[in-house]
Amino acid sequence: MPLTEQPMSLTIFRLEETQGVQVLRLYSEDGMNRLSRQCMLVLTDAVRGIAAARHPLVIAGNNRFFSAGADLNEIAALDGRSALEFSKLGQGLMAIIETSRYPVHAAIAGYCMGGGLDLALACHRRIAARNAVFGHRGAALGLITGWGGTQRLSRLIGKGRALQMFMAAEKIAAQQALDIGLLDTIAPDPVAEAVRRIRTHLGL
Repeated sequence: MPLTEQPMSLTIFRLEETQGVQVLRLYSEDGMNRLSRQCMLVLTDAVRGIAAARHPLVIAGNNRFFSAGADLNEIAALDGRSALEFSKLGQGLMAIIETSRYPVHAAIAGYCMGGGLDLALACHRRIAARNAVFGHRGAALGLITGWGGTQRLSRLIGKGRALQMFMAAEKIAAQQALDIGLLDTIAPDPVAEAVRRIRTHLGL
């Protein structure tokens, strides 16, 4: 089905075009944009289609949540085999984003946690609002990401600083994220700034 036509029960994003750039806004009824298995399957198909069509992309959430990360109720129900499958599903989505030949930027407002942070890290650039908060709280729950966030974060901000964030389940605000190199910039309207940067990069 076309990317913008999802059954209402499965609506997990809204797609729009701004100045030639596709903007994918994560959506959930509770506003937390959890990355459930169903969400990841739909997102993978959508992002693969956008990449195949050679469209630049901005991934965003709402003003309170970019994404709260994986659904912990689903995580708790996983056994060894299903946990491996879920990990591979997440890795597949992140790889499509990371290897896209056209720019993929994350426009972040509010909480960007756990798997949501993994998603932002897979993007080529990260632009955030002042109210953005970042963290990987898995260590506080005896969990660690299987979606590549540990490797991407350490490459971005250094191994020592990344370990501190992961092992201490640390939450950091936008300015601190900018200071340590997690963000490219802070902007009043992250989506507009992401679109502007993509258009500049592509010479549009």
